[in-house]
Amino acid sequence: MAKIALTGIKPTGNPHIGNLLGAIKPALKIAEKYHALYFIADYHALTSVKDKQALHQQIYGVAATWIAAGLDPEKVVFYRQSDIPEVFELSWILSCFTPKGLLNRAHSYKAAVDNNLQNQNDPDMGVNMGHYNYPILMAADILMFNSNVVPVGQDQRQHLEMTRDIAHWFNQNYKKILVIPEALIQDNVKTIPGIDGRKMSKSYHNEIPLYVPSKQLKKKVMQIVTDSKEVHEPKDPENCNLFSIYKLFAEEKEIQTTHQQYLDGGLGYGQLKQALFELIDTFVNEGRERYDYYMNHTELLDQILLEGASKARKIATPLLKTIRQTIGIEK
Repeated sequence: MAKIALTGIKPTGNPHIGNLLGAIKPALKIAEKYHALYFIADYHALTSVKDKQALHQQIYGVAATWIAAGLDPEKVVFYRQSDIPEVFELSWILSCFTPKGLLNRAHSYKAAVDNNLQNQNDPDMGVNMGHYNYPILMAADILMFNSNVVPVGQDQRQHLEMTRDIAHWFNQNYKKILVIPEALIQDNVKTIPGIDGRKMSKSYHNEIPLYVPSKQLKKKVMQIVTDSKEVHEPKDPENCNLFSIYKLFAEEKEIQTTHQQYLDGGLGYGQLKQALFELIDTFVNEGRERYDYYMNHTELLDQILLEGASKARKIATPLLKTIRQTIGIEK
């Protein structure tokens, strides 16, 4: 029987090209080797997103984006975290086995405290309990489905280690019920540059948006930062952000030709931006059509996510029953 891989997707902000190439596509490939579960972590988003309509729209946006990018709900389990009540009961149970000191050491919490102290504020100013307890809910998300592997970046590695610790403490106190997950570190995931040369990120406001109308996409591509060299001047392709992005979408022959044009002179940045826009527009067009279709038929997304939740609960419900019997809540 194939091992289980679990991937959580936090619905915050609009997806961009960097998300597609650096996270979504690699995550979808996992389904080729594992029994793959993907979930929209809407309750995790509640720690920072307090606008009802924004959260609602972002949940649909994430669901439509992943389906447009190639996720097949018939071949994987795709669900909304909030549709699995077993996760939240398990979260409370696990909290009773989690030392407060462990959560005190969580990187995100420590960073918030350090920032407050640096600004001479109360250490916990602005920190809600959802933020503080985030690692426990994440542990419940993972352990509820007998996950063998969890794809995580380096920034989430600590939370996965916490999940393993919590599972060990529970198993030692009772018996080995919870599967101890392994981190699937994706070190080879590409870092996609944004329009200003830094890593593409919504927090930097340097992203190229995904599945937006062509006019909006073109406007963003044309904002890619370059130097001020004129058309006739030779240019350095190895230190040009525009060329770095272009290489992600062009064919090898086109890349070599453009590389030489940089060195020889005669290539204008506006000309290359237009070529890049056309490449990206073609690349995302099929997915954009699917994305628009589902965003205009959100009832289909609700149906897909509820069907996925039904599949997921077939794993969660019997495991929670076993856990309840083990701790003495249920006979």
